[in-house]
Order: sequence, then structure tokens, then C-alpha cells
Amino acid sequence: MLVKTHGAALQGIDAIIVTIEVAARQGVAFSLVGMADTAVKESHQRVLSAITHTGFSWPRRNVVVNLSPADVRKEGAAYDLPIALGILAASEQIQCAVPMAEYMVMGELSLDGTVLPVGGVLPMAIKARQLGFKGMIVPEANATEAAVVNNLDVYGVSSLGQVASFFAGAAGLTPTVVDTRAEFAAASGRFDVDFSEVKGQEGVKRAIEVACAGGHNILLVGPPGAGKSMIAKRIPTILPPLSLAEALETTKIHSVAGKLKGGSRLMTTRPYRAPHHTISPVALVGGGSNPQPGEISLANNGVLFMDEFPEFPRSVLEVLRQPLEDRCISISRARYSIDYPAGFMLVASMNPCPCGYYNHPTKQCQCLPGAVARYLGRISGPLLDRIDLHMEILPVPFDELASRRPSETSDAIRARVVAARNVQAIRFRDVPGVHCNAQMNSRLLGLHAALGPEAMAVMRDTMTRLDMSARAYDRILKVARTIADLEYSAPGSGLTPGQAAAAPILAVHIREALSYRALDRSAWGQAQAKMPV
Repeated sequence: MLVKTHGAALQGIDAIIVTIEVAARQGVAFSLVGMADTAVKESHQRVLSAITHTGFSWPRRNVVVNLSPADVRKEGAAYDLPIALGILAASEQIQCAVPMAEYMVMGELSLDGTVLPVGGVLPMAIKARQLGFKGMIVPEANATEAAVVNNLDVYGVSSLGQVASFFAGAAGLTPTVVDTRAEFAAASGRFDVDFSEVKGQEGVKRAIEVACAGGHNILLVGPPGAGKSMIAKRIPTILPPLSLAEALETTKIHSVAGKLKGGSRLMTTRPYRAPHHTISPVALVGGGSNPQPGEISLANNGVLFMDEFPEFPRSVLEVLRQPLEDRCISISRARYSIDYPAGFMLVASMNPCPCGYYNHPTKQCQCLPGAVARYLGRISGPLLDRIDLHMEILPVPFDELASRRPSETSDAIRARVVAARNVQAIRFRDVPGVHCNAQMNSRLLGLHAALGPEAMAVMRDTMTRLDMSARAYDRILKVARTIADLEYSAPGSGLTPGQAAAAPILAVHIREALSYRALDRSAWGQAQAKMPV
């Protein structure tokens, strides 16, 4: 007898349908074909034990399992459950009152028949709805994750016997129901940290606000204990809330990577990833023998914080250049080619020199002459050019640190950021794939960041004096456009968002944008050679 069940395989962050065909005929043997990896091939012993422990018997027949399409590699133990169901149906141990062809089934089996959770359930559920399946059967721990997808009956199960009873019509299962929009709205905007906890650093807070308002990358340079990590952790609290589409895309990536905790639903806050500087290039960008999203994809729609930036290996830093420009990463290997989204905001931090105290107001730098330039030289010029804002951060004076005066909250800052993003949404409403100023190309810069005579004179003087690159010129224009948006979208400006979108960039906006280029090589570290050692 031939029986077909349906599952899915992951390709990048999307799923494709896999048909599990099981034939039971005369003979005594077991074979599994269809480009399966080791974990799938080992399902024989898990399925055999699960079937016998559930009260069924292993068929004394020649059992052939084919995973179709045969030219797509199948990985992991998630095919255990559909294979077991196919064997039970093909050997006529269960009579299907409920058609198996109407359901997608995925789950790993333990030796006693317990159904264990698997990764990537959300993109599989999306594919099941696209293909018109009536429902999906998944491990109980994955049920709420899959139930995020509307118009699809999702059943969470805990054992093989429970699934067999469902298809035999002996026991009903209750679909898991999640009101996605209501729960998303209720959980959105909850944070454990707040910018009101940061004392002083008003200039740095302003730079962070500008970076968040335009989606710009930022590099914080300062001595140990100045508050770089503390500020970086609070950046997600002032970014615009995730839209439902962004939340779905972000959750898909974390689902594929197996980063969602049991019972997880949609992610409601922007991701914050902070890899250690010992990370490998593959762990950062993704890939591997079993392809997985890397840290830059896990940070998609959120923040990638790289502390001790120069301590990362040069090979790791250089792989950031392409995704910073394209907002996606293409991984091509001999056996596969996969695209992962990488639309993250890069926040990096570093000490100003090896000892950490160059430019410190009270402590003397102990580095040898030229050490600052060599330390900065660990970051290549092309990569540094791709970081829009370079901000120096100094220790907070004691009086400000001990002050009880309340600081501005994240909610207040986020309101200004959201207002500026609304202006950009109007500006780029007819430009697919562009949502903020940081994503503007040369054509859009010409349209929306043209400078008047006074602003152009300021730009020309500074660019010539500091010998900045053409890429730095574009970055300064983008930041100046964001600064203008923040000013024109403020309540006191008297402008509508549509008027603010067309308002000009002034010389004052250019000057502020230029002040956020602290690390341009012709200006940084020149005084260090003259300092006493």
C-alpha cells in the first residue's frame, strides 16, 4: 500500500513542500531515499522504537520511504512524525478517517513516542497556508509559534499515539488559536531598560537619536567605563516599534535558527545582538554545512552591537561591507546558494587606543607614539566610511553621575524618532525597498539632499580640509537630511509631514552632521605623537 504525507524543508528563511511517500510491500527490509542527511537516515531507529512503545508493531514488510523532491536536501529529525504516520497507514494499522493529504505534519520523535519540538515551524506554517492545506500538526511546544499564521488550523500534539488517533477519527484535537494583532499590540514596546537611567552624555544621546531617526550606523569611541555598552543596550527602546510585517520576518529568521523559546509567538521588540569579538566569519554572516542565519541576519530589523570593534579579526570585519550596503547577504557554496536578510543598524564601540585613555580628561595615555593610528588602522577605511556617525564619548563627571535630576525617557526620544520616520515614509512612499534616509542611493540623494549655497560652502570647506572620501560625502548628506527631518517634524515647526519631507537642508544641519565624523583619519590621533609618554 502506498501512502503520502506532507512536510516541509527549509531553504534560507523560507520553506518548500516535501512529500513523504511510504510504500509497504512484500518482503522484510527498510530503505529511505530522497537526499536525506544523517539525522534523517537515523530516523529508522527512532521511528521503530516510537511505534512499538505506542502500542503498534513494526510491519513485517519491505518498507520504502521516499522524500520528494529528491534533488532537495532534507536535514534534521523533523521528518520522524510524518514518516511514522506513513508507515502506520501503509501497513494498515490505522484507517484514516481524516485525510492525511489535507495536513502538513512535522515533529521529532523520542524513543517512547513523545513528540519533540523542531525549528523553523513558522515559515513551514506560512507555506502550508500558501499551498491551501487545511491544517498543520506540530509539536505542542511549537503550536503557538505556528498559530501566528491566520486561516490555518494548527494542532499541537505531544505523542505519536495522539496523532494516530486524530487521523483515525478516534480523538479530536483542539486547534491552537492566537489573536496575533491583539497580542502583538499588547506586548509591543515593553523594555527592561530605559534611557532615563543614563546620566549625562547629552551629546551622545543626541547622536544616538539622529542615528535611530535615519537608520544610520554609529561608532562610539571612548575610554572604559564611559557608558558605551549601557547606551547601546538602550537603543532598541527608542527605535520605531516593529510593524506586523517586520515582526513576522524577524520571527521567521529566529525560528529557522532555533532561537525561539518554547511557546513563543511573534517577536514584539526589535532584536539586539551582541556577538563576542572571537566570533568567526561564518557565525557572523551565516552558512555552514547545515545552513543557518548568522548574527547579522538575527539582528535584521534591529541592532547589531559590536563591542571592542578593533578586536574583531580583520576577516570578520571585512565581511560586513557588502551587507551594510545591500542589507542582505548572499551565501554561495558548492551545494547551495542562499539569501538571508541583513537590514540591521550597526552600533560599534571601541577604546580610543590600546590602553584606553587617549583624550581622557583626567588620565594620561600610556601608549607609544603612533599607537592610536595603528589601533584605528585595524578598521579598514572602506568599512569606516560605511559607518555614518563617529561619536566620541567621555566619562560622566561625578556631579552629573550623582545627580537626582531625571533624564529624558526613552518614550520621549522615541516620539521624535517616530515623527522623523513618518516624514521619511512620505518621502519614500513611491520608492520600493527604501524606508529611511540611510537607504538612499545617489539618485535619491540628488533629489532629496540638494544643498543651498551656504550649506555647500560649509561642506566644501570641511571636505577639502579633512580630505574626506566620496562615500563620506554621501554619508554626511544622509545624516544632515535626518537632522533636518528631526527639526522639521518637531511639534513647534508648524510643518506637516508632507511639508517637512520637502524642506531644505541648511548649513546648521551640515555642521552638526560634520561634527559626527570624529574618526576621519586626517583629524584623529594627530596630537598623540606629541604627548609625553
